[in-house]
Amino acid sequence: MSPTTTFDTELVAMLPRLRRFAHTLSKNGTDADDLTQATVERALRSRTQWQDGTRLDSWLYRIMRNLWIDTSRARARRTRVEAPEEEAERIGEDPRDAIEASIELQRMTAAMQRLPEEQREVVSLILVAGFGYREAAEVLGLPIGTVSSRLVRGRTALLQLVGGYNDN
Repeated sequence: MSPTTTFDTELVAMLPRLRRFAHTLSKNGTDADDLTQATVERALRSRTQWQDGTRLDSWLYRIMRNLWIDTSRARARRTRVEAPEEEAERIGEDPRDAIEASIELQRMTAAMQRLPEEQREVVSLILVAGFGYREAAEVLGLPIGTVSSRLVRGRTALLQLVGGYNDN
């Protein structure tokens, strides 16, 4: 039997063991298949480096391990350099709506800070936190009528502060 035939026969016989080793390294079936394939390709390209009479299995395992180390290092570099996949889904989104919403939020927050405290509390509880009139009245220890009037005055003041309402 020629060295080439011996090499080919032993390589084919090693495939199940190589695949198991690849699965142990990668912990993933798809990655194990890819690693096994890459190992076989490298072994076939480098078959002249294998010496007849030496252990083919040790040589193949060393090739696989080195390929796995290279793959792991490349992945680690990629995760440090590349953005996560979920960010790629947003590529191409028009940022103007988000920017406008952020600016509007800043304007409203600044206007809220200028309201008197009693109006700011009621506006915050009802319009921001989503409490009902009765719940806000209980939290603040006020009658519902007082909460209602402070809310109306607070809304009116907010609209004037952000330029969306005129009494004229």
